[in-house]
Amino acid sequence: MTAAQVGNGTRFSARPVPDGGTPTRVWVDANMQLPELDLARCPELVVIGAHPDDETLGFGATATLLAGAGVRTQIVSATDGGAAYPELSVLQRYQLERTRQDELRRAAKVLGMYAPVSLGLPDGRVAEHEQRLTDLLIEILDEKPMGTWCAAPWRGDGHPDHEAVGRAAAAAAEQTGAVLVEYPVWMWHWSFPGDEAVPWQRARMTRLTAAALETKRRAARCFESQYTAPTLGGEPVLPPEVLHRLLTVGEVAFC
Repeated sequence: MTAAQVGNGTRFSARPVPDGGTPTRVWVDANMQLPELDLARCPELVVIGAHPDDETLGFGATATLLAGAGVRTQIVSATDGGAAYPELSVLQRYQLERTRQDELRRAAKVLGMYAPVSLGLPDGRVAEHEQRLTDLLIEILDEKPMGTWCAAPWRGDGHPDHEAVGRAAAAAAEQTGAVLVEYPVWMWHWSFPGDEAVPWQRARMTRLTAAALETKRRAARCFESQYTAPTLGGEPVLPPEVLHRLLTVGEVAFC
């Protein structure tokens, strides 16, 4: 069985986020020579994220390049990200969900994408609603041109919500004729260059411009709730080293 079939939750759990994970320099120094992702083959793009910010951190620079080339691009967020800080009260969680929705709208605008769609599934429990998510994605993709790119978190990314969204997107793409493009987010944290758990033979890398990277950075700054310490104390979801890595390693997709 492949990593996409069994997942990499154990690998992710073994590398606590506050510990920093694989250093950015390890990825940069590896200088991986991957085939280029051919953006000219994308007639329309739907980027699906498990939480608001996944689409930006994992595929934002690619999305803004496509948008700039006149390709219709849209974000679909499976959850509103309310479980980012488990210690929040019910009211605080509701407020965080509203904040993250607003952050996502602002990031989409920065990237040049259409207004995002939020599906409102429970953060942290996407796997329990995987069939419902699949059905919703089929409805969305059915309205798109044949061959639309369905970009979603890699099914082996490690985070359970990411993997569940990836599986649902794969099923929806298969039923609608969309082209599945899987992007990693947490893989960069727990994996390493040459890791056999990663399907490098399917990996493609976007040739990013300096302008696209800067746009991605500006969009990422919209998600202030994720990289600043919560008011109740504790650590941010995206520590500086994690955010730096995601904004430095480039963008890879498994096709």
